Amino acid sequence: MFAEERHRQISTLVRTDGRVSVTDLSERFSITAETVRRDLALLEKDGVLRRVHGGAVARDSASTRESSIESRQSQYRAEKQRIAKAALDMVPSTGSVILDAGTTTGALAALLAAESRTGLTVITHSVPIAHLISGSSVHLELIGGRVRALTSAGVGSSAVAAFSRLRADVAFIGANGVAEHFGLSTPDTDEAAVKTAIVRSARRVVLLADSSKFGEESLVSFASLEEIDAVVTDSTPGGALAAALARAQVEVVSA
Repeated sequence: MFAEERHRQISTLVRTDGRVSVTDLSERFSITAETVRRDLALLEKDGVLRRVHGGAVARDSASTRESSIESRQSQYRAEKQRIAKAALDMVPSTGSVILDAGTTTGALAALLAAESRTGLTVITHSVPIAHLISGSSVHLELIGGRVRALTSAGVGSSAVAAFSRLRADVAFIGANGVAEHFGLSTPDTDEAAVKTAIVRSARRVVLLADSSKFGEESLVSFASLEEIDAVVTDSTPGGALAAALARAQVEVVSA
């Protein structure tokens, strides 16, 4: 196969799959890893893709790229509903839980709002989640701060300080990326600071993440794998991430 044809096929794979790995491309085209890396370097120079550790991702997969909450609500809808239903079993009948801002945690909030849990307190900095919970039998505590338009979440020093004073029973958090070494990450520094405070404020931390987040790294790491207790997902992770979660003694629940 000529190099030009190989480059076209690599470009197609990146567009359709979002990412490619050096190992997979080496096996697919029966070429050395060094040749694959040269191909990726040329394609990056042409603006086709962006190289990352172990391979490449689509050009628009920048570490600061972030969709609005309205856009994310339509993505992986069925998977998020399954994750939320599985996470519901982890919510105590009484006590306190923190719900991080996000669409999967929002799906969990909707399920909680439909139940009668008079002894449960939900704490959140998410305006949409607060709206879902308000008016239900669940007691609501809303954390204030500057509301970030893209995610409708309260951020800033006041939100961080408020979470830092808490010790909730369980925190349900979201992330834009979950990676072996980088841990849990998100594109925005203000959101990352609040997420770090949430992780540190709970006795038990449960990550709600669909499998599209696995292996991804956003700009800011807000927690290591060792700082979470469980992850609820739609598909069990494999490879290096699975091994890292096992080493960190993180319970993996597949919904």
